Amino acid sequence: MDFKNISAAELQTKLTAGQVRLVDVRTDAEVARGYIPGATKLPLHLLPLRLAEFERSAPVVFYCQMGGRSAQAAAFAANQGHSEVYNLQGGILAWAQAGLPLTAD
Repeated sequence: MDFKNISAAELQTKLTAGQVRLVDVRTDAEVARGYIPGATKLPLHLLPLRLAEFERSAPVVFYCQMGGRSAQAAAFAANQGHSEVYNLQGGILAWAQAGLPLTAD
């Protein structure tokens, strides 16, 4: 089982359609600088402890700063039997460069 890389534009389409759960796997300090609206904040090191909270058949998109940690998260979720797993290629930097909205607490 594997995951797919998607672009910021593809993610925006999925979010607009309400089709996916979005998960930010960056650290709290990184998230504090801004995140994609609607994202669940779940630092990568906690993913193994909390992945069971996610429905296996529901689509999920992971992202981080540039796409490396989220690719690890996506591979882990796919290996745990999640059927529709995506990684935001280029991470939040690609999202911001595309001019898409960010929010902060």
